[in-house]
Amino acid sequence: MACSIKGAKDCRKLYRRGEMLFSTIAFALLFDALVWATPVLWEGRAPYNYTEADIDESIGPYFRARIHLQYFQFLGHALLTTPIWPVPEQAIRTVIDNSSIFTPGSSAPQLGFRRSEIIAQPSESGNRTAFDAILESGVTAFHFSLKTDKALPLNYSHEYQGVWIEPNDGSHIFDLQITSKLTPATHVLGIRAHNGTVLFQTPFHSIEWHNFAVVVDWDNLTLKVFYSLGARPLKAVTKVEENSSAVKGPSGQGEFHFGVLKLPLVDPSETPAEQADVVHFGIQEGSCEALIYSGIFVESTQDGISIGYGNTMSV
Repeated sequence: MACSIKGAKDCRKLYRRGEMLFSTIAFALLFDALVWATPVLWEGRAPYNYTEADIDESIGPYFRARIHLQYFQFLGHALLTTPIWPVPEQAIRTVIDNSSIFTPGSSAPQLGFRRSEIIAQPSESGNRTAFDAILESGVTAFHFSLKTDKALPLNYSHEYQGVWIEPNDGSHIFDLQITSKLTPATHVLGIRAHNGTVLFQTPFHSIEWHNFAVVVDWDNLTLKVFYSLGARPLKAVTKVEENSSAVKGPSGQGEFHFGVLKLPLVDPSETPAEQADVVHFGIQEGSCEALIYSGIFVESTQDGISIGYGNTMSV
């Protein structure tokens, strides 16, 4: 691997300031009050006994299809996870560098992308197609929290995607986009619909956890976004928005990804056709970059959506 991942001692130094005191107090006060009022369909919050050796074998609840073991690190007690779910879990660091190139089957390598992601699965021997149908029927909520990695920052001259659901046609039912707005110093998280419409944007602060839930109505083809910063409970930040360019039924179902996908810059030396093919062409500098995830799970909303600390609200 071309870049190094700092150990737990350095990670503690980087992340202890500011949020630690508040999060520890919140955990102590609220842990006993936690109840799960909605059915959890997939539990992606990593237990403390889950290791890099487990993901190397794609042991559930994760499938490591895209890139090598060395690009994932389970941080143990070195970093406090999002405080809105006061349950025992460890944060997950996903890393890319210039070798993070995916070759899908017998197709050409995706030289335009640098990518490293984890896919939800029930177990290492589970049927992911049948599993995706469970997650993607009726009305379900996809929860995830992320933060920057000070040790391995993103290069904000590029666009990134961090979370998405991908059917077989390569489209995204929704995705989390990471960009710079107006100036390179203004970094933005955005939730986009299937057709690329931005439903919600917020500044990507460098210290806090950013907590999201995207509610997908698979029958009526709609989306609704919930969001909070730091230790605040989730709240609705959009109305129910149409997602009608998506497809109903099995053709519109796909794998739930989280990680880092870095899009290329335009290479002026390439032809217009090559410039339009961002999967296979463009400029990548080969820098080592990462995002950190916590609070990842999928739930049914039949009894409402979980907003944090054992509380729910109607969708």
